[in-house]
Amino acid sequence: MERFRIAGEARLDGTVEVAGAKNSVLKLMAAALLAEGTTTLRQVPGILDVTFMAQLLDTLGCEVKVDAEQRLATIAVPGTIGHQCDYDLVRKLRASISVLGPLLARCGQAEVALPGGDNIGSRGLNMHVAGLESMGAKVHIEHGFVIAEAPQGLHGAEVWLDFPSVGATETIMMAAVLARGTTIIENAAREPEIQDIAAMLVEMGAQIDGAGSPRIEITGVSGLLKPVDHVVVPDRIVSGSWAFAAAITKGDVTVTNGHAEHLELPLDKLHKAGAEITVLNPGFRVRMHDRPKPVDVVTLPYPGFATDLQAFVIALNAISDGAAMVTENLFEGRFTFAQELTRLGAQIQTDGHHAVVRGVPRLSGAPVVASDIRAGAALVLAGLAAEGETLVSAAHHVHRGYTDFAGNLRRLGADVVVEPDDAEMYWS
Repeated sequence: MERFRIAGEARLDGTVEVAGAKNSVLKLMAAALLAEGTTTLRQVPGILDVTFMAQLLDTLGCEVKVDAEQRLATIAVPGTIGHQCDYDLVRKLRASISVLGPLLARCGQAEVALPGGDNIGSRGLNMHVAGLESMGAKVHIEHGFVIAEAPQGLHGAEVWLDFPSVGATETIMMAAVLARGTTIIENAAREPEIQDIAAMLVEMGAQIDGAGSPRIEITGVSGLLKPVDHVVVPDRIVSGSWAFAAAITKGDVTVTNGHAEHLELPLDKLHKAGAEITVLNPGFRVRMHDRPKPVDVVTLPYPGFATDLQAFVIALNAISDGAAMVTENLFEGRFTFAQELTRLGAQIQTDGHHAVVRGVPRLSGAPVVASDIRAGAALVLAGLAAEGETLVSAAHHVHRGYTDFAGNLRRLGADVVVEPDDAEMYWS
């Protein structure tokens, strides 16, 4: 078990490069199951979740090699693959459910243990199940496993999502590429990661129109898809994290390989908080000279303000000159972070989906615990803006989503180390 030790009153200055998106690469690795042969992914982030997904695919009969230094992953998929995913791996990784659609499409059956991952609230599989059932699958949960069967294959259907769920959109889209006929997903998720997955599937031979809009149309093809060489879209959440890091520390950070067009609303909020934003090609630069102004934020599905950046805007508001309200519409468990931030002296009151944050001139270092990937990263950044030393336990959460987070912070001028934490077992 590990923790971050952070020396406060730091100012970040320099350049940081962003790799491919966590929320895309894991699904792309699952999509590789739809093709026999070797698929190559480039700009793969060196994160723990990629290791977990590689191990999961290995248990299905694939041979996965990840080169963190080269940011490269190769997935060799055999002619016959397994269809059972055990709990020991799935419990570590929420994204493991993304193999459900490809396995059902290719094998006609799938058994996937109910997934684990971050502690940020309920994320049910009802829309995944309803979509697959409308395509002819029989799905039930038994002994902690999602068991899906389609012995006669899947067929096209019109699927209406009650909510633009990223996971359900991905599951249905990946299952539909080999189904008979045409599948239409209405109220589909529109995230750049959805567009990236659709782009790779099209490269593999699938027929998909409308990705990035609320209506996606997939015409199934016969036989398997073909392996490809694909570059993963840059991680907009990591890019946004570094943007907020610059503002929180009154720093000057250039983010290379980040797409500013994927962060229009967060960058606009930072501008309103007083940051100077310069769009580069590729990337952007964020400079902050004064204490931030407070900004109200409401999290919504893309292109709204991402729930994954909510913790960072709370951290920014915690040191702002005024008060602001942050409304969380997606995951009720996200405000666990706010409770930890109060240990650093932040003034936050939560009520249901709302958090009122009253800025203080300076936070003070203290021991805190990360509850998820983004909460952990935001607590580290808050520690940089605090007086004294901050310890952030449960560092493994951050390792799941950020490549060498402490190393990048040190290269930007911070004093941050990762060290053993025997006490973490009581908190994880």
